[in-house]
This record gives sequence, structure tokens and C-alpha cells, in this order.
Amino acid sequence: MRSKKILKDADVTAESVFNMDRRQVLKYLGIGAASLTLSSRAQANVLDWFKGNDRPRPAPGKPLEFSKPEQWQSTLPLTPEDKITGYNNFYEFGLDKADPAANAGILVTDPWSLTISGEVAKPLTLSHEDLLRKFTLEERIYRLRCVEAWSMVIPWVGFPLHKLLALAEPTSDAKYVAFETLYRPEQMPGQKDRFIGGGIQYPYVEGLRIDEAMHPLTLMATGVYGKTLPPQNGAPVRLVVPWKYGFKSIKSIVSIKLVRERPPTTWNLSAPNEYGFYANVNPQVNHPRWSQATERFIGSGGILDVKRQPTLLFNGYADEVAALYRGLNLRDNF
Repeated sequence: MRSKKILKDADVTAESVFNMDRRQVLKYLGIGAASLTLSSRAQANVLDWFKGNDRPRPAPGKPLEFSKPEQWQSTLPLTPEDKITGYNNFYEFGLDKADPAANAGILVTDPWSLTISGEVAKPLTLSHEDLLRKFTLEERIYRLRCVEAWSMVIPWVGFPLHKLLALAEPTSDAKYVAFETLYRPEQMPGQKDRFIGGGIQYPYVEGLRIDEAMHPLTLMATGVYGKTLPPQNGAPVRLVVPWKYGFKSIKSIVSIKLVRERPPTTWNLSAPNEYGFYANVNPQVNHPRWSQATERFIGSGGILDVKRQPTLLFNGYADEVAALYRGLNLRDNF
């Protein structure tokens, strides 16, 4: 009789192999198969993007002036800055976690225009300078939970979204807020080619209910670790909704539109059975292909120092946001 082997941590398949990111999954399911019909020259052009180190490095962030309100500080161990800026999803720059840092240096973020329109009394447009000077910036230390079951603790710098929306004076017809990422294929290779961008539709779009958008926790981030955002993290301005999975926190925003009907969202359009509109962190509602009960925290340790921890309902912010969903079935409205 063959003896049973007790598995140790070292025997476990690496997460990078087992837990393929969403773009890779779409590619293997056939969405990326369109690339196979490309001419050999076109395929070479795609692969050329990933050769060597000839692409410009992202410029270092500029120091920001900000306050540190006590209510938004935390004793949680922070994820080191190099991991925050070097390990993330921004599929406009490639499929691998390291691709955004390697490829986003070409993105021009100044000048910039962010428009607020739709069901508002005072539509407006903000410049790059407005984003950094028009609002009182503050540091907020938030948990971030990716739908892929890894997490970080990040010291964002920014301002509450409700302060921005207040300037535009939403009307009573504004029920939802729709967000859109920059569309610039010449600087964002994932938008230009389905092979690089994972087959999803661009520009990237997201949305919140108006009460979610107006919640004090919802942040427009313009910096991280005391400096302006690097392009791979969504410069010059991104959304941060800490009780939702990370794909809701749309990067490099150029348009905010207040609307009457629920807006389309990128991952819900691509795979509605896997990525819902709400995307609230919930350990009791698994992804169809993996458990959400635990998460891998990315801290200061090395690659073999993997800390798994329980996933918290609403990512630990239940006391603040649970009332938003009173009476809503969170399993059906995932």
C-alpha cells in the first residue's frame, strides 16, 4: 500500500502557475486566439515590446504636501513601496504583474484633463495641477484586496471623491457614477493589441452607485508613499474603494459621468458570471475558480515568506459600509 505524503508549503504549486490572472485565462479560453491569425511580422512587432530594457523607466514621484488624519492611519504592517509599484495589474501595459512597471514609463500624464459631466448642475474639467492643488490632500492607509486572492496595505495620498463630485453639484437624477480610463493606444500597448491586453474591451470602464461614490472612504488617489503616483499605479489620478476588489479601483481616469442607469463595467462585460458589478470583498462568496476565504498578504518578506490570512468581509471595513447593502443579497449581488 502506497503511503500518503503530507504536503508542505514548498510542495505547493506557485500561485503564478495555479492562479492565472484574468487576462491569461481569457487568452487560454480562446479570446487571445485572435493573435494567432496575425501575420508573422505583426506577431514580431507585438513581441518586440517585451524585449530588452530600452523602454523609458517611470520618472520618480514628486513629493506631495498632505496631512495625516488620525482616523485614516493604521498600525497594520505596510507593503513596501517597491512591491506596490512593481507588482500590480494594469493590463493596458501587459499581462504579467511586472509589466506595468516595465512598460508604463512611456505614458504621458502631464498635461491631463479629467472631465465631470452628466447629471450635474456644473460640469467641469480639471487639469493635472488642479488634481494636486485644488483639494486638501491627506494620507490614508487602506487595505487593498485583489480578486486574485492577494492583498497589500497601502499608504495612499489623495482626497475624498465626494468633495470632487460636490463641485459639480449632482442632480437628483444621478443614481450612479461611471468612470473611464485614458484611451491612448500609442502609449498603452494593451489597448493597441489584444494579445498584450488580454482580450478585454478598452477603454477600461467602471462604476459605483451614487451612495458608494459619496461614502467618506471612497478616495481619489493622486499619490502613494508621500509622492505622486507612478504611471504603473494609475497616474495622475485613480479611484480607491477599499472594501471592494481591486479591479473596481480604476486607474488613470479621464472621465467621470453621473448617470441615471447602472453603467457597464469592463470585467462584468467580459465575464459576468465571475466579476459582478458590486465586487464587494466577501470570504463567503468564492470566485468560480478559486476560494476567497483566505488571501496572500504581500509584505516585507521575500518570495518564500508567504503569509496567508483570513479574508475579511468588506475587506475589514464592514463597520463603515455594511449599511449600504442592508437588505441586499450579497451572494446574488456579488
